[in-house]
Amino acid sequence: MTKAAELAKWGEVSTNGQVSGRRNIVINGAMQVAQRATSATGKTTGGYFTVDRSKFDLVNLGTHTYSQSTDAPEGFSNSLRIDCTTTASLSADSLLYALCTGIEGQDVQQLKKGTSNAEAVTISFYVKSNKTGTYVLEVYDGTNTRHIGKTYTINSANTWEYKTLTFVGDTTGAIANSNAFGMGLFFWVSGGSNYTSGTLPSGWSSVTTANRAAGLNVNIADNTANDWAITGVQMEVGSVATPFEHRSFGEELALCQRYHYRAGKAESAYTNFGQGWATAARAGTIQIPLPVEMRAEPSVTINDVQVSDDVNSAIDCTAIAVNAATGGRQLAVLEFTVGSDVTQYRSYGLRGSNNTASHVSLSAEL
Repeated sequence: MTKAAELAKWGEVSTNGQVSGRRNIVINGAMQVAQRATSATGKTTGGYFTVDRSKFDLVNLGTHTYSQSTDAPEGFSNSLRIDCTTTASLSADSLLYALCTGIEGQDVQQLKKGTSNAEAVTISFYVKSNKTGTYVLEVYDGTNTRHIGKTYTINSANTWEYKTLTFVGDTTGAIANSNAFGMGLFFWVSGGSNYTSGTLPSGWSSVTTANRAAGLNVNIADNTANDWAITGVQMEVGSVATPFEHRSFGEELALCQRYHYRAGKAESAYTNFGQGWATAARAGTIQIPLPVEMRAEPSVTINDVQVSDDVNSAIDCTAIAVNAATGGRQLAVLEFTVGSDVTQYRSYGLRGSNNTASHVSLSAEL
């Protein structure tokens, strides 16, 4: 088979015969990268916890563990997994979904949304659960608050199944060409009547809360034996699902670091995060070069970090904040506070303590 025929077979050649390039709009669809942690237990609320670019939303629906699992279908190494650890009955406002990706508006312009030439989009993925039944995938337009949804069925318990869903193009409402939230994929695994009592929109429409997960007939939180896992998430232009586009770990990591960068390796204590200087008796500035340009000016969180001049004893850092005036998306400038005196104008480094969990996290999530 010639290269042109091979590309055409996998849908990588456009109508004018040119190679169209990367197909998968989703970042980290193979769930390879998990900078924050590989497991997060005892969660009663949502947030970003494990696999990069994957956010959970959980309201009034028990306790769950979110993890990067090594249980995966052939050709994949990891999946994103939810395990119920404390059960709960559905109330009207209960919900649990995995937002497997939020996508910047500037990264979905190829969909031509809001024009007469709006493109269909196909989403494919592998899914597994002990709980058979009907689940919902909702595609959400963040610029215009519009959505469309489809159901899929898990037919066999504890078995990886491949699903493909095609959504028609939307001729109403262009998505802003910016770094703001443009589109999201919401994989619903539980939902109360506030979200399921309506009709799932088979065509694009303004968001009605009662329609968001209509057709969902499972509650992943009704038994502590319940689990749900997903991997191989691919979103591409057109009505045909092509084989998953695998990218190298290094490339996937760089794409993820636009949204979240965790400095510090779990296997290394006393990791140096950045250098700076003392600006006052108990304060100073630290600069951390970023590996890629982040989506926006990041926020910062720390865990068990110190400042040190490599001569005197290290001093625990009690507070830290981003200096938005002097920092940016390529260089994080942080202002630290310590509980005992440092020497003004002396050079200091920001480092982890004797603790492999020490880290500095910079986030520019959507």
